[in-house]
Amino acid sequence: MEQKKLSANAHKMAVKISVFQSLVFLFYRFILRRNPKPKYQKCPSTLLQSHLSRDTLIFNLERSLLKSDSLFPYFMLVAFEAGGMIRSFILFILYPLITLMLSHEMGVKVMVMVSFFGIKKDGFRAGGAVLPKHFLEDVGLEMFKVLRKGGKRIVVSYDLPQVMIEGFLRDYLEVEVVVGREMKVVGGYYLGIMEDKTKHDLVFDELVRKERLNTGRVIGITSYNTSLHRYLFSQFCQEIYFVKRSDKRTWQTLPKSQYPKPLIFHDGRLAIRPTLMNTLALFMWGPFAVLAAAARLFVSLCIPYTLSIPILSFFGCRLTVKIDDVSSQKLNSSERKGCLFACNHRTLLDPLYVGFALKKKNIKTVTYSLSRVSEILAPIKTVRLTRDRVSDGQAMKKLLAEGDLVVCPEGTTCREPYLLRFSPLFAEISDVIVPVAVTSPATFFYGTTASGLKAFDPLFFLMDPYPTYTVQFLDPVPGVTCQDPEGKLKFEVANHVQSAIGKALDFECTYLTRKDKYLILAGNNGVVKKN
Repeated sequence: MEQKKLSANAHKMAVKISVFQSLVFLFYRFILRRNPKPKYQKCPSTLLQSHLSRDTLIFNLERSLLKSDSLFPYFMLVAFEAGGMIRSFILFILYPLITLMLSHEMGVKVMVMVSFFGIKKDGFRAGGAVLPKHFLEDVGLEMFKVLRKGGKRIVVSYDLPQVMIEGFLRDYLEVEVVVGREMKVVGGYYLGIMEDKTKHDLVFDELVRKERLNTGRVIGITSYNTSLHRYLFSQFCQEIYFVKRSDKRTWQTLPKSQYPKPLIFHDGRLAIRPTLMNTLALFMWGPFAVLAAAARLFVSLCIPYTLSIPILSFFGCRLTVKIDDVSSQKLNSSERKGCLFACNHRTLLDPLYVGFALKKKNIKTVTYSLSRVSEILAPIKTVRLTRDRVSDGQAMKKLLAEGDLVVCPEGTTCREPYLLRFSPLFAEISDVIVPVAVTSPATFFYGTTASGLKAFDPLFFLMDPYPTYTVQFLDPVPGVTCQDPEGKLKFEVANHVQSAIGKALDFECTYLTRKDKYLILAGNNGVVKKN
């Protein structure tokens, strides 16, 4: 009985403290902090002609920076990528009811609950690896230009959790301060409940108070149609600019060439932006996608190339082959023995499609990491490298002596139009190297992942309505089989091959490596478990 009384007293004390904090906050904001009436403006685009280098700009993310007012695609991405197919289907079924029967605030709470409940906090990487791509594709160019002019930039969200927006805003838009809703966590797992807005407003108020002491004007850009956001901004800003929905319809999308930081790496299976209609199309295609992937996989594994190519074409697979003149002579030579093909890496199926292009099934390939399932199902011989330069070189020379060998010197896949640094090991294996430029655009699904199960990579690629590959054989280049005491020639050859492929594809060459990719997307060095 005494323990129950103590527990009840503690609960009452906590309620009193919470009420007391709220009263203090309201008293502080509305009585002690009464500010001069702010200056209201209707057209934020006029800020482009203003000098804002000493001013602080406060943006409402979803109401004044993003073109779309709908938050459904971002919660669907979290539900699909972090929670799986069943969770995303539940959100899709509930969303019409949410929009018709619930208020905006309650609807957001329901979407947060469905998307986040039971997700492990330490394992949640969608905020930095998946969402930035889709957020960037929704940023309005006009407001981005205003954002870049500010001396200091603060972006506030009243609806989206901090874990969803911080990586995108800090890393890709270079925003100094991000204020989103915090998520409640118990035992290392998200409860699917956001913290009370009072705490959010206290943080916001404290930040603005400091900015007023350190900078000139504090200018707010928010929604014209949301009275709550307009009211809160009026408590902190000397000037407020309103964005109308009609304004957003005329905005241009931020082009990739103007991203403050290039989007080279991103993760997640969905290639399509999951709007409500796109999600409907996705779930309608789902059952057919599984059947199509199974049929395409069976044909690839069990039927000879001469028959499998037209059958796969009937099932929607597309392959375009381009061969340069010198490369054509080399490939069609009757005296040709084993040939080393060095190609950029788009999916795990790159070597297989090179084999399709050559109409040869006895082609071989090497890889630094491959799931056990993929290794068993691979229709061509695949050898796992050990990352030891001497033993890997010997293994590649042995395979090349047996026939054609395909290597991907990048060591990992890259989805965007960039080439990672080419490892120079392949340059020492053969006296002639044929560069191969491959592209593989995605429609619904990406056939690669950094943090998911790699065993499903080929299946997701084959689940696309029209899996497409373009394979281009470039002119051969000489390798380094002679003595190279200083070890410079192999790097020159590797860079030359990278440059030739980049020029053929109009891709940008970088010095980034496999390790860089996995540290950004998965928080590890890229070692794949044998699953």
